[in-house]
Amino acid sequence: MSTKMNFAILKKIRVPHVFVLLAGVVTFCVILTYVLPSGEYEREERTAGGLTRTIVIPGTYEVLDKHYSAKGLFLPDQAEGVASPASLLDLFAAIPRGMESAADIIFFIFIVGGVFAILQRTGMIHALLMGLVRRYSKSGPTLTILLMIAVAIGGSTLGMGEELIPLVPVFLLVSKKLGYDRIYGLALVMVAADVGFAAATINPFTVQIAQGIAEVPLGSGIGFRLIFLTTILTATLIYVLRYGARIKKDPSKSIMSDDKFELSSEVHDDIQIKRRHVYILLITIAVFASILYAVQTMGWWLAEMAAGFLLIAVLAAIVGKLTLKQTVDAFVKGTEEMVVAALVVGFAKAIEVVLQDAQVLDSIIYYAAGMLEYFPPYIAAEGMLVFQSVLNFFIPSGSGQAAVTMPLMAPLSDVLGLSRQVAVFAFTCGDGFSNTLVPTSGVLMGMLALAKIPYDKWFRFMGPLFLILMGISATFLVIAVLIGY
Repeated sequence: MSTKMNFAILKKIRVPHVFVLLAGVVTFCVILTYVLPSGEYEREERTAGGLTRTIVIPGTYEVLDKHYSAKGLFLPDQAEGVASPASLLDLFAAIPRGMESAADIIFFIFIVGGVFAILQRTGMIHALLMGLVRRYSKSGPTLTILLMIAVAIGGSTLGMGEELIPLVPVFLLVSKKLGYDRIYGLALVMVAADVGFAAATINPFTVQIAQGIAEVPLGSGIGFRLIFLTTILTATLIYVLRYGARIKKDPSKSIMSDDKFELSSEVHDDIQIKRRHVYILLITIAVFASILYAVQTMGWWLAEMAAGFLLIAVLAAIVGKLTLKQTVDAFVKGTEEMVVAALVVGFAKAIEVVLQDAQVLDSIIYYAAGMLEYFPPYIAAEGMLVFQSVLNFFIPSGSGQAAVTMPLMAPLSDVLGLSRQVAVFAFTCGDGFSNTLVPTSGVLMGMLALAKIPYDKWFRFMGPLFLILMGISATFLVIAVLIGY
């Protein structure tokens, strides 16, 4: 099939609003609870990578009988010792329960959105932004490279994701000032972050947890992953820059060529960096670095991180000489702009809630892992990559997916004659790169909503790049098996 035909097919794809899309996926998963077998693993708590997670115990999977009843079609009908498919009430309750389950992330997004709005109110972000745009106004590719490398390093080392949602409007503004489109602006931040997240070096939420569970030394094999990060980031930059050059030459080539690219707020080009802006920037960097250090060494999680961001807001308001009213108004406005992005996370979490309640999720993992035992090492390694990518549709959480799958993939790699590092590498790639496409990713759909980019438009841009990234990952997996990584 030709490339032109592929794009013609993609142009016909029409995806509904994100809430409708995710509600449809939840409904599909409810149907699956009647079709797929139920079962469960025993679990235990273990600390890995500085975080305590409840992980499965290999070899403990047991099939559970299903309890079907007329009442169970409409209302929950639980019976002791058996699993029950999801009822009609479970379908509607899944979304509020998903929001409850993801409350820490949702409120973290609200708080960080409010904090960044305060930083914007001080003028610091816009002043620095305009300074960069003026400096690289005639060299968009150079600024693109600098920004994407910086964001990718943050994703690779610190696991940055949700923290970047409030910055989407800033990167859109950069894209507009440089003469690109919305998709290019979102790629600057989201694609760079996800590529770095997938090509994890010391990411505490994926590679460190996975290595801890797999019982390999934390931080081991980092040389191989650094080479992979360099390769994958280079390929990503080439793809994004080529798209940018194409639409810069002919705006009609933009995937969103009919978009007027109007932003809710503009800034004047002549805004200058002042001393207080520098002070606020230094304070922000210092506190943020302290937060990340605490995440790495003290086991901080979202509540403590949010507290650190609130400290940034207080100090920025003081140095920026904002009144109490200006500070509060900015914070409220920032949280308002995060409403859709935050609620999307709860909608996405509802999928996992449905599958876990019906005890189907463990069965999906058990049968998929069992299939890999019948393949040679090279194929099995690629199978792990595909499996982790598909599973990310149901568990769009790096640390959560590691806790569920690594206790099975690590011993399975021993049986297959693969090193446990290979299993960890397959996990980080499969989990990370699919975050750029799976509609159940709260971060992705939240950013798309904030950037006002329809999912089908994003799919047209990201689909070919995703295939490239997965191809490189598959190649590196073969190399890892060859060298005994």
